[in-house]
Amino acid sequence: MSKTKERAMPMGVPAQGQQAGPVAPPRVSARRRRPGLIALSLALIAAGGAGVVVLVLQAGHRTQVVTVTRDVQVGDVLTEADLGRASVALDPAVKAVTADDLDSVVGKRAAVELRPGSLLAPSQVTSHQLIKANEQLVPVGLKPEQVPATALTPGQKVRLVHVPAQGEDTTTAKDPQTPESVPARVVKAGKAAPGTGVVVVDVATTADDGPRLAAWVSAGNVRLVLDAPGGS
Repeated sequence: MSKTKERAMPMGVPAQGQQAGPVAPPRVSARRRRPGLIALSLALIAAGGAGVVVLVLQAGHRTQVVTVTRDVQVGDVLTEADLGRASVALDPAVKAVTADDLDSVVGKRAAVELRPGSLLAPSQVTSHQLIKANEQLVPVGLKPEQVPATALTPGQKVRLVHVPAQGEDTTTAKDPQTPESVPARVVKAGKAAPGTGVVVVDVATTADDGPRLAAWVSAGNVRLVLDAPGGS
């Protein structure tokens, strides 16, 4: 065989007359298994599956609750016609009267104004009279500048102050520097009337102060002052 043919022979191919030796298999590096990583993967899969199960159970768990079916004004006695039942997925943070307790709220009074389609909460009903013995209910119409920016809610204690007209003396005999005032309690605060913005607030006051307060309201010489919590 010539030298030229020897150079043309590919590498690794034995020359004619030579025996081929054993060929070593390629080395394959085995990947090292990491038990910690495998355990973490299994734990994540299990946690994900458990989360799906919890969501499905929560979505399927519904509670029978009491709903309001029509408008109920503050102080009105609740009847069966005012209430209904509904099945909802209730968040634990939401307090609602359950359907099993519907009979217990029938006959009680609405502590706030109730709107149809809303859930009935235990704090929205009361067994107490909104107008107590020896009290009178006086509606007070107030202009926008006479109403506190803080929303008035039933039960808040207020003071109705008689603002004197020009040249009128309305100071008390005990303290000439202090204008007359009447303590009262908010029973209901209406919404501002369109155009005028006048808000009618129903307040409960003593039978002795009721007529005097009504006269102030009629003359338009009254202002409402919100007492601090715990005030008289």
